[in-house]
Amino acid sequence: MGGSAGIVVLMATITALLCMGAAAGGQPPFSCWPGAPYVRFCDQRLPVEQRAADLVARLTLAEKVSQLGDVAAAVPRLGVPAYKWWSEGLHGLSMWGKGMHFTGAVQHVTSFPQVLLTAASFDERIWYFIGQAIGVEARALYNIGQAEGLTIWSPNVNIYRDPRWGRGHETPGEDPITVSKYAVAFVRGLQGPSPTTLQTSACCKHATAYDLDDWRGTVRYNFNARVTPQDLADTFNPPFRSCVGEGQASCVMCAYTAVNGVPACADYNLLTKTFRGQWGLKGYVASDCDAIALVRDGQHFRPTPEDTVATTLKAGMDMNCGNYTQVHGMAALRQGKMTERDVDRTLINLFSVRMRLGHFNGDPRSNPLYGHFGANDVCSPAHKNLALHAAKSGIVLLKNDAGTLPLRRWTVGSTAVIGPNANDPGALLGNYFGPPCETITPLLGLKGYVKDVRFEPGCIDTACWSAATGKAVAVARSTDHVILFMGTSHVQEEEGRDRTSLLLPGQQQSLIEAVARAAKRPVILVLLTGGPVDVTFAKFNPKIGAIVWAGYPGQAGGLAIANVLFGEHNPSGRLPVTWYPEEYMRVPMTDMRMRADPATGYPGRSYRFYRGPVVYKFGYGLSYSRFSRRLAASGLAGHQKSLLASLTSTPAADGGASHYDVEEIGPERCEQLKFPAVVEVENHGPMDGNHSVLMFLRWPNATGGRPASQLVGFQSQHLEAGEKASLTFDVSPCEHLSRAREDGKMVIDGASHFLFVDEDDEAEISFDASINSP
Repeated sequence: MGGSAGIVVLMATITALLCMGAAAGGQPPFSCWPGAPYVRFCDQRLPVEQRAADLVARLTLAEKVSQLGDVAAAVPRLGVPAYKWWSEGLHGLSMWGKGMHFTGAVQHVTSFPQVLLTAASFDERIWYFIGQAIGVEARALYNIGQAEGLTIWSPNVNIYRDPRWGRGHETPGEDPITVSKYAVAFVRGLQGPSPTTLQTSACCKHATAYDLDDWRGTVRYNFNARVTPQDLADTFNPPFRSCVGEGQASCVMCAYTAVNGVPACADYNLLTKTFRGQWGLKGYVASDCDAIALVRDGQHFRPTPEDTVATTLKAGMDMNCGNYTQVHGMAALRQGKMTERDVDRTLINLFSVRMRLGHFNGDPRSNPLYGHFGANDVCSPAHKNLALHAAKSGIVLLKNDAGTLPLRRWTVGSTAVIGPNANDPGALLGNYFGPPCETITPLLGLKGYVKDVRFEPGCIDTACWSAATGKAVAVARSTDHVILFMGTSHVQEEEGRDRTSLLLPGQQQSLIEAVARAAKRPVILVLLTGGPVDVTFAKFNPKIGAIVWAGYPGQAGGLAIANVLFGEHNPSGRLPVTWYPEEYMRVPMTDMRMRADPATGYPGRSYRFYRGPVVYKFGYGLSYSRFSRRLAASGLAGHQKSLLASLTSTPAADGGASHYDVEEIGPERCEQLKFPAVVEVENHGPMDGNHSVLMFLRWPNATGGRPASQLVGFQSQHLEAGEKASLTFDVSPCEHLSRAREDGKMVIDGASHFLFVDEDDEAEISFDASINSP
């Protein structure tokens, strides 16, 4: 090799080495270190899209294809390090995924409560701080060399449509407003304060209408969800829209399932027209793991692997979790199924996110926002306290007859602790957990309050195929108080496993009833479950004095429960899902309809549409104090009435009230129509505590697919005993008072709407232009 060619090769080699650098202390190499020759993709003054385009243009075709899976190959000649896209952070960093490992200086991470319990706090501040803490711990691992990626595939913002879903506890519940607000708060915390320099990248999953894993042989890998435009518009899609539009999430994950015959990861209308076109996604679309292979092998949507890869990439899927696109991508290009331009578009999306994470900005420890995070920021005292606070804030008091709770530690002598969840560390954790900093089981938590604790598990595990009833009864008879820790676990509900019953598993109910009969005073039943359970027997049993739902409460769960039982924390959690009776099991899980159909006996789903008996309703939760709340003021101002009169209403097809098309009103006028609603809340004592105020909307009738009621918003307020407060809710008619027509269009009825925070205290809001106009 001679002359200019040798000089070119030499310079290329030097450039690559300088660009990669060599971090001290055995750290992996990072691109674009100070002193490297100038290349545009290292120029931080340029927009990331231009930088990404420059980098992509330098890649060979084979190098481009190597980037299309969740394990992206290194490109040493350009100083591009390998990258692992898959990491999880649902309620703490997780052992699932490939991007994080816990075998170095950091071997444990903060394990927060599973999401459904956290959602029960109805406190956006907690949701934000948990996201922020997870992001900090991820950055810390990355900075010390224990992470090969900063793309966190969380949160799960699917609607908890059916109480049997094994992953329902990963979600914030059944209500679109609650799930949307959770998505925004968590994503903002996880991604950090700067939209251009991300702490981590959040990914909202699994779009869309995904909420079945394995029901009577129907599995998620080939399930075709038949969903109406009406249900998509007002139930399944809003959390993803908020996640992207308001939360600015840098990723959306497409689901395994098909929706109305089209696999989600091959749906151009969903991935490109909706995510990017309508909602403005600035980031990438990831597939669920092996979902691209399943487009062909499970759903038979395309005949060959090459067709499948081409179809999904051109639909707008950017990153395949798995290696299917890497294996078949070159063949798809050679066969003309897709073009290099299709691949380039995908890679620009991917590298833009990596650049926003600072992967091509030199040493990550020099990042002014996040470079200082290290091992001391993982399992920090602040994060541990947050895990405890979140668990306490979400715990829901369901029953408290005759002041059974709180217990007074100075009056409690011997205490029987009975149940398979009392001393099982696994009962504290939900799906996608990581190795917790510490583990405080309920048994351990109670030992900090009671000297004489006598423990009997009663069952080997939550399946409870056989119960040691005699031993449990003997312990109950020998003690002054009895606390039972029952419920479910991964044995009954997890990814890939939907529940087969809403009752407590196995012999749990008979064990509880036997112990309650034997106990000297009414027993306390603490439920550690992911989803709802039918405990009607306990609700009406006078020998069961109190029922507490503690979800899967995370690493500090045992202490949180003890704090609540002994009155050091006044419970304020409220159920984010409806608790149905066992008879709901007759409803096919595959029936995606939200709305009830009285003609066929179909009862509907969620508090918004369900017509049937409940064990406990959405939003239910007791306190040790008595709170009152009333709607003090709300309504449209004069200028808003004038604006309304200028709008054109459309007669309803069903002969009912006319309505206004939200899309035609437009963002500017929607903003002008917003009005405040003031709620006065008072703590009548005897204890200080938080109170979550939930504001609802109802229509004069629930015909035409209108919900029976609809959550407008919520606020959590701490009040001392005797204290009053005024809370202001910003009500957006376009967002909160609108409904979906059968065709999916959002409209506001030109008639009365009623806001309420208590069912006997309503405020009427009229959108009849003929009435409101001056």
